[in-house]
Amino acid sequence: MDSITQAVLGAALQGTVLGRIQGRRSLVYGALLGTVPDLDVVIRYADPVSQMTYHRGFSHSIFVLTGLALLLAWLVNGLGRKYWPDKGYALPRLFLAFWLVLVTHPILDSFTVYGTQLFWPLQFTPQSWASVFIIDPVYTVPLLAAVLYAAFKGISGRALRLLSLALVFSTAYLGFGLAGRMAAEQRFQTALDQQGIVVSHVRAVPIAFNSLVWRVLAKTPDGDYYEGVSSAFDHDPPEMQRLALNLPLADAIAEAPLLQRLRWFTDDWLRYDEVDGALVVTDLRMGIPGNYTFRFNMAHRDAQGQWVAHTPTAWRGAGVGSMFNSHDLALIWRRILDQQPPLPLAAWTSKYLGQTAVPGR
Repeated sequence: MDSITQAVLGAALQGTVLGRIQGRRSLVYGALLGTVPDLDVVIRYADPVSQMTYHRGFSHSIFVLTGLALLLAWLVNGLGRKYWPDKGYALPRLFLAFWLVLVTHPILDSFTVYGTQLFWPLQFTPQSWASVFIIDPVYTVPLLAAVLYAAFKGISGRALRLLSLALVFSTAYLGFGLAGRMAAEQRFQTALDQQGIVVSHVRAVPIAFNSLVWRVLAKTPDGDYYEGVSSAFDHDPPEMQRLALNLPLADAIAEAPLLQRLRWFTDDWLRYDEVDGALVVTDLRMGIPGNYTFRFNMAHRDAQGQWVAHTPTAWRGAGVGSMFNSHDLALIWRRILDQQPPLPLAAWTSKYLGQTAVPGR
């Protein structure tokens, strides 16, 4: 999630657990501690694939953060006994506060689609539960309001109740998002079944600042995929299109270590395109249909016309900013409540990818 959300979550948690001891300072300490796992962004890597796939790595490991929480609790407890003996610091309470603030950061990140290495150094596929968008006001605003109230009014009984209620609501909202994701996948699977389309994998991801309208992907056994959009308020089957993954292009650089790492990190939700002599690899999980956030130029043809992997570069037009086209977002938000007219999936694919899609039946 975004840094503001992580900061207010940390502030709410530490304020709830240590507010009666630390007062308003608990909100500041919690906000700062809640952003610590994202300090890995200061590490610079040689290429954008490494930058993407090593982010949310060791600094988001529940093992590393549990150790850090224990160390911080031991240090603060020692200082408290020496300098603030009347504060009532206790090692178990300190550990609980610091552990909650630190560990909820990567757990919350895991509820987005990006991918979080929650169990580093174990090489599990990064956790990507995709129940909320990376920025979601419905999750953040109640926490922010409760923290601001506590900051202005002090850590009183009412402030503690508001902080607790905001934490309960935000947690319930994550569950709501998971239920919405499963419902979207089921609607899409049902629509495919009704058309006699066989798929091997289906996954839904939320689109742009909400958990009501979902982009759904489904792989076919023959190397294509379906992409569509489904809302919680739909009464008719979702609109969809069929596109090629172009897997033979992947075979040409299959042994490239960074491609292997990217396949692992994304759980192999990748498509491949030859564009102007470049082999462009696209992470299908993030963005809107046709306009994806992470695209990489990973190979070129040599003098004999063979593909040669090179140090990846970001493909032009890709990046987080590509998601924030105001016209496209307006159509997506209208789509939450109204299926007609359907979203222009084929037009977006042609505009952003320069590809022709086969409309869903």
